[in-house]
Amino acid sequence: MDYTHAITLALLQGLTEFLPISSSAHLILLPTLFGWVYQGLAFDVALHVGTLVAVVAYFRHEVLAMLAAWLRSITRRQVDDGEAKLAWLILLGTLPASLAGLVWYDAIETWLRSPLIIAVTTIVFGLLLGWADRYCQHRRDEYSVGIRDALILGTVQALSLIPGISRSGITMTMGLALGLTRSGAARFSFLMSIPVITLAGSYEGLKLFEETAPVDWNVLLLGTAVAAISAFLCIHFFLRLIERVGMLPFVIYRLVMGSVLLWLFA
Repeated sequence: MDYTHAITLALLQGLTEFLPISSSAHLILLPTLFGWVYQGLAFDVALHVGTLVAVVAYFRHEVLAMLAAWLRSITRRQVDDGEAKLAWLILLGTLPASLAGLVWYDAIETWLRSPLIIAVTTIVFGLLLGWADRYCQHRRDEYSVGIRDALILGTVQALSLIPGISRSGITMTMGLALGLTRSGAARFSFLMSIPVITLAGSYEGLKLFEETAPVDWNVLLLGTAVAAISAFLCIHFFLRLIERVGMLPFVIYRLVMGSVLLWLFA
């Protein structure tokens, strides 16, 4: 990879990982449209590390509070703290996606990376996002999430393995449908991404050890840094934007993108 490709893909990952528009779809489509070769597993791992650093850094206070409360809940064997409860529910919501990833990840990567599939999922789940944002009541914050909510959110998160659905998009959509506020749905989605991104990056990292191809560390470090900075800024401005204008800009973007893909590849 040259530095231009690395910066472009890292920016794309950082700006789309936490927006409800599917980072995996964009990372598949851009090289396809421009005829770029696959960036390689090592670079994928670097991008995951970058976005993980960004979300942990942005929510560092919440993460430290949840971690401390979670450890206290283990030693005292009771969950009577809001932060501890939230930590356990995030871990519970991670289980369905983790199991689905272990079973279907390779099959999905092989068979469901088609631009037409991405076009359909982009449009359908964009419409669902618009419906949840417009017609559902939004009165609860992330601390009101219960066991049933966490299992539902975790189950729909597993669907995001299919390119075009968007992990953040489907979890925010379901969060809004369950009555969470826009910021509550977004914050729970972002916090739930931490164990998921960690597991996905670890899985790809294990596969990386099996490869014998040389690694360009300069490109990897550049990709990690660009992805981390752009993702951090994206989270910050997204949380401000949705309180003002809602999800409509992202719904429109998904509908336009899906329609263009249908026109190009149908």
